[in-house]
Amino acid sequence: MASCLFCGPKLAACGIVISIWGVIMLAMLGIFFTTHSAVLIEDVPVTEEDMREDKTPPNNVYSLYNQVGFNCFIAAGIYVAVGLLSFCQIKLNKRNEYLVH
Repeated sequence: MASCLFCGPKLAACGIVISIWGVIMLAMLGIFFTTHSAVLIEDVPVTEEDMREDKTPPNNVYSLYNQVGFNCFIAAGIYVAVGLLSFCQIKLNKRNEYLVH
């Protein structure tokens, strides 16, 4: 029977810790970007042309804030997937310990 085990227990545990940290951090950043936090204006890709072309500049900046926030939520979802994969690897490692060779 082929096993899907491809990393050891320490690497899988490290993957879970990093995933938890990444989900918390990126979810918080996503929330702050979608609420248009003024502190994060340096991380929004706003150019001079964006301000000149739009009749209502805050709406254009707010749409950029929302897009960056959405990207943060996507990255948090990827971290959830990596965390689930690491959790499955831990379970496979535990099961492999009890098998008779």
